[in-house]
Amino acid sequence: MTQTTSPQSHSASEATLSGRTVLISGGSRGIGHSIAVRLARAGANLVLLAKTDTPHPKLEGTVHTAVADVEAAGGQGLAVVGDIRHDEDVETAVTAAVERFGGIDVVINNASAIDLRPTEALDMKRYDLMQDINARGSFALSKAAIPHLRTSASQEGWTPRILTLSPPLNLDPKWFGRHLGYTMSKYAMSMTTLGLAAELGPEGITVNSLWPATLIETAAIANLPGGEKMLAGSRKPQIMADAAYALISGSADFGGELSSPFLTDEQVLAAAGITDLSSYAVTPGTELVPDIFL
Repeated sequence: MTQTTSPQSHSASEATLSGRTVLISGGSRGIGHSIAVRLARAGANLVLLAKTDTPHPKLEGTVHTAVADVEAAGGQGLAVVGDIRHDEDVETAVTAAVERFGGIDVVINNASAIDLRPTEALDMKRYDLMQDINARGSFALSKAAIPHLRTSASQEGWTPRILTLSPPLNLDPKWFGRHLGYTMSKYAMSMTTLGLAAELGPEGITVNSLWPATLIETAAIANLPGGEKMLAGSRKPQIMADAAYALISGSADFGGELSSPFLTDEQVLAAAGITDLSSYAVTPGTELVPDIFL
């Protein structure tokens, strides 16, 4: 039966992910934070690898306040202060997750850097930052967790997953022409999804990318030129959180194997029977702004 309300109305006492451990990069704020809290409501253990040890002067939230929010939502949380660009920090997070919770069932590559400047205006320091966080960081965290995801796959009735917040691979030249450095870094994340889906699928590990169909209300959008106008046509981060939950919990039914590992939030929620998305709008009635790469 088709639902007309969003999964936000679910009881805080649901425990569909009880005992499952999720390792997420970032998560102090924005979409990652919303996903972590949503999964905690379902009883998951959340291990957050993030740099935000102390408050930022302009942005709310640290890895510690995020863990507090996770635990307030009903899950268990573990903060790992570290940088996804450093291999030793990635290994520390994986080891901490296994020591604290006994394994890893889901990896979420959420951490990402954005700079939409054209090639001539983009300094190489910012280019390297995007490549190191977006491309290399997603590869490194996924790689480090594979042995534990393989162990998780041996459990009957459960499918471990790597979920990366990156777009479908779209080779339309306009996306390269608008912001080449950023496009290269985000598509590298998606290429990681494509490759790992083929590599790990036969072992029972599912790999997907999830991308919003519209702009999402985040600090990253607010800080862009014209950000206030873009926010008015955005949706709340909760839509991505509910889509991630639907994928991980298995409540999204695609009627068989997916032909592509790339999904949008709208596609996932439709597969979960969620058709009315109006509650996610930041400004109800305002025309929604499609996200880039679609």
